[in-house]
Amino acid sequence: MAEIQFYDQTLRDGQQSLWGMKMQAKHILPIAEATDEAGFSCVELTGTTIHTVLVREFKEDPYEGLDLVTKRMPHSMLRGGMRPDTAGFVLQPYSVIDLSVSVMMAHGINSFWIFDCLFNMDKMERLGNVIGDWGAEVVPTLSFAISDVHTDEYFADKARQFAKWKHVDAIMLADEAGVLTPERAATLLPALIEACGEVPIELHCHNTTGLAPLVYLKGIELGITRIHTSSRPLANGPSLPSTEAMLENVTTLGHTTTLNEGALRKMAEHVEFVAKREGYAIGVPYEYRVKTYQRQMPGGMQGTLRSQLAVHGRLDMFEAVLDEVSRVRAEFGYPVMATPFSQFIGTQSVLNITTGERYGIVSDEVVLYALGRFGNPPAPMDQNAKDKILSSKRAKELTNWELPQPSLEELRQQHGIHLSDDELLLRILVPGPAVDAMIAAGPVQQFYPSPGEHPLIATLREAAASPASAVRVRNGDLDIVLNR
Repeated sequence: MAEIQFYDQTLRDGQQSLWGMKMQAKHILPIAEATDEAGFSCVELTGTTIHTVLVREFKEDPYEGLDLVTKRMPHSMLRGGMRPDTAGFVLQPYSVIDLSVSVMMAHGINSFWIFDCLFNMDKMERLGNVIGDWGAEVVPTLSFAISDVHTDEYFADKARQFAKWKHVDAIMLADEAGVLTPERAATLLPALIEACGEVPIELHCHNTTGLAPLVYLKGIELGITRIHTSSRPLANGPSLPSTEAMLENVTTLGHTTTLNEGALRKMAEHVEFVAKREGYAIGVPYEYRVKTYQRQMPGGMQGTLRSQLAVHGRLDMFEAVLDEVSRVRAEFGYPVMATPFSQFIGTQSVLNITTGERYGIVSDEVVLYALGRFGNPPAPMDQNAKDKILSSKRAKELTNWELPQPSLEELRQQHGIHLSDDELLLRILVPGPAVDAMIAAGPVQQFYPSPGEHPLIATLREAAASPASAVRVRNGDLDIVLNR
């Protein structure tokens, strides 16, 4: 029997999969100490995409929020995610990628998973060296997919290359689409274990088909001891298996853990309270669907597609769009369906269906993908689709475009020589007035009501903690205005 290590995804991938990255610092602070005491081997918190959402949607400074949270979690390994050449969905120079790492480390992040669904190995290793040289944990990621190209040996070859890096603390197998079956795991995982040698493997599988717990148990049977889970209200469906269910499973089989069940209950109670109060989703198991394997679309992206179609009044086309996703992915050379490529393919599929003309409208990102600026796809692109994409006027304008590589000093000259690293990074990631609006909004809100608190009292206390000059409460004939 073994001691199974749990890696918490409640505050990052769980909320990204079910809440669309809408978890703010005020939602985390009431359970930061409980999470720190829960016995996780690592807690994932953030990434550059979450930073941009917090600024744009909530006018919240993500780095002030990180400081507030990380100071309450002094005993935890805290993780962020990085792509080697992309931040906030946009190709960025190495100076910006490295700045992102240094800023997150300055705010308490001491572990990074590195992912690139096209496996640009040189770029991934460069970033791994930067992170490792600066003293943080390095975890390169094998992003899983199903195609004729994505064989066991394909992934094992990538794992062997990762294992030879100067800095590598673990290797993660990430199944964002939830399409890894126990049968495939029985052949893939031994190949990866052999390829990784002494480097430990982490399993990060979404529970889209309900099979992820079985994949975890197969991995544990084969000797893997690190699994990624989420608190039950933010688990299952498009998210990961629940910590609570996997804790029961592994202990029933005789394994041990370091988890504190009392802290887990506090986390779950609070997260469920936030979901109900904010009108956010609570995770439930999905029914098993064969089409999941054809589409390989991460659950969070399915929610985005629904929103896009609803805006156009075409929600009735949702299933047709998902079928188009399968076709577009094949034409794109079978990239792994994870950020940013799931977004590229999902958006293109919406355009193809809603306009009635396939590739009649394409984004700059799709053009750059076809030009190879994001790297080489696992298989060659369909030539007809590629020709259609590159036939537009915009494609001809981008044909000779290469990603500039300005230095940090040059970026400061462009955005403001006296800016802090935090503000400089935000102004690069979120151009326009969004950062100004964030600064004008004032400090990050820290107060959040407690479960069981009377709703009226909770609302008044929340208003008192906000910068609002007055609060109005209306209920039937009752109309109260309280001025600060």
